[in-house]
Amino acid sequence: MNEATDTAAHSRVLVVDDEPNIVDIVSMALRFQGFEVASATTGAEALAAVAEFRPHLMVLDVMLPDMEGFDVARRLGAQRAEVPIIFLTARDATEDKIQGLTIGGDDYVTKPFSLEELVARIRTILRRTGMAESDTSRLVFDDLELDEDTREVTRAGTPVELTATEYRLLRYLMLNPRRVLTRAQILNHVWDYDFGGDARVLETYISYLRKKVDVLGAPLIHTVRGVGYALRLPRT
Repeated sequence: MNEATDTAAHSRVLVVDDEPNIVDIVSMALRFQGFEVASATTGAEALAAVAEFRPHLMVLDVMLPDMEGFDVARRLGAQRAEVPIIFLTARDATEDKIQGLTIGGDDYVTKPFSLEELVARIRTILRRTGMAESDTSRLVFDDLELDEDTREVTRAGTPVELTATEYRLLRYLMLNPRRVLTRAQILNHVWDYDFGGDARVLETYISYLRKKVDVLGAPLIHTVRGVGYALRLPRT
């Protein structure tokens, strides 16, 4: 494993921008490099995502529809959330850069920008802060936790006993929170065969997981009809 891959492994990046094309391009580039990625398009969504996704770093647009990125950073500071931030914005005035760095930003990238440069800056900050290596053995979603070192799973503090296959399935879902995973993707990653296999085995193990995980709280494993499954909070 080279240094670049090692930095990305298990590193979670939250991309916040109200321009869908920027979110898509940056997210795609980061996933291609091995990062786990979540996205948000408003300040409120970003604050909620920090609590749920627990990113190691956030790429944060300054101009959001409900509040400035600077305000998001201030609120995170008030909550003592130690999340490195790279501000991403078209505002390149010196006073804006100073403001962003003063309130806790770690870097400031102006639009238009180079994807390669942005990824390089992300890697540099993760190495510098040590965030890439922190908490790497634990996957967390809401009150569900999975420890990759001990292979222990808990829901709201209650131990969940899983078989080896159930564990692999839950781990794959937790590595891709809120993302809709197709049946083919899950079969390929968990059972190592393509969709030519019997998909009923997946439905069976999803049922097993629900009986062990969802019984302890709000349902987290959701069926997306005609597509696959997703690990996400219930819609209210």
